[in-house]
Amino acid sequence: MYKKITFNSNGLKLKGNLFYPKDFDATKKYSAIIVSGSWTTVKEQMAGLYASKLAEKGFIALAFDFRNFGESEGEPRFFESPKLKKEDIKSAVSYLYNHKSIHKDNINLLGVCAGAMYTFLAAAEDERVSTVVSVVSWLHDNEAIKYFYGGDNGVKSKIKAAKKAKIKYANTGETDYIPTISETDKDAAMYGSYDYYLNPDRGNIEEWSNDKFAVASWEDWLSINPMKHVRKVNKPTLMIHSDGAVLPDNAKEFYSALPVKDKELIWIDTDLESPHHQFDFYDQETEVNLVVKYAWKWYQKNKS
Repeated sequence: MYKKITFNSNGLKLKGNLFYPKDFDATKKYSAIIVSGSWTTVKEQMAGLYASKLAEKGFIALAFDFRNFGESEGEPRFFESPKLKKEDIKSAVSYLYNHKSIHKDNINLLGVCAGAMYTFLAAAEDERVSTVVSVVSWLHDNEAIKYFYGGDNGVKSKIKAAKKAKIKYANTGETDYIPTISETDKDAAMYGSYDYYLNPDRGNIEEWSNDKFAVASWEDWLSINPMKHVRKVNKPTLMIHSDGAVLPDNAKEFYSALPVKDKELIWIDTDLESPHHQFDFYDQETEVNLVVKYAWKWYQKNKS
């Protein structure tokens, strides 16, 4: 069961689906979880799946569209910015903080892939956050950026294109786009045979755009380094990862640098090579249910 909700973030109206436990009682107060999905995604993809399953465990769980995506306001459309998404998560915390059915001291975060990066950035700044769970987190550093985006020249070229696209948008209101996912176009934001994003029975759903990634996004995306913010994350943290997920060494490094004693790293066994196990955590029953089980135990352990 969920209700469609609207909340404000820096003057923009963001749309979300707020999932309730089956036996919801308006006279009681519940722990809450904000779920953030991977980059470019909308609330009907992995965020909504995890939110619905966590609601079945007794939480009130929110999946929402970040600014510029889905049903939420924001221009240019399909503009990906970790810094702005961080602000949207903090605004979601504010919404739940003032919800009459939610314990103010039990507002938790869960992030999947790049959503974990946004989640950590928000948790580093918002003292109202109780605990954090990251799932196959995308936590890039300078070396990872060069590996995925064409070395020094590729990164510089993308940032240059982004700056040019921002100027064009400021002067004309027109947005330059590239495909979000493609098996044939090497300029796409994601180039490869990634079934989750290509299969309409998985992530390639009507609500999501597979052909529009704002070129202006590259500067914001490639300039952020979550490793520089890890020392500010002072919340109890559970990280779930695997050797078959993306950037496993970075996940271990981030975990080691977390300044909290109350932390745990769960490593899931797999025969799949990186990054192919990554996508199973987006929607496959075995991985999703495993994450929900571990997350539920973590939230219960750290409940205020």
